[in-house]
Amino acid sequence: MRKSLWHKGYRYRKNYKKLPGSPDIALTRQKVAVFCDSEFWHGKDWEDKKQRLQKGNNPDFWINKIESNMQRDHENDQKLTALGWTVIHFWGEEIKKSPDECVQVIEETIFENLIAKNDME
Repeated sequence: MRKSLWHKGYRYRKNYKKLPGSPDIALTRQKVAVFCDSEFWHGKDWEDKKQRLQKGNNPDFWINKIESNMQRDHENDQKLTALGWTVIHFWGEEIKKSPDECVQVIEETIFENLIAKNDME
């Protein structure tokens, strides 16, 4: 996905530490922050996963860990939005299966932001 963005002329920062949550991809000119989240650590299909974790080893630790990750993600999204950034999250499998669609979502977001910015002027 990063390679495709680069070839299309988009310049970005990887794991940009100057922003809350250190986005995996930060398109600084367009103010778009992209996070590539793993399904396990960031709680995809959380209700189902939570039930399975309750039956496994050390359920309290794992449930608290993933829920705190989800809470931190939400807080970072709010901080970025307050700073004027647009936040996009992709699941790891989503990126693997269809990276071109993910790039298209990023491009559409950039385009929509540009239109919104021009409407404000």
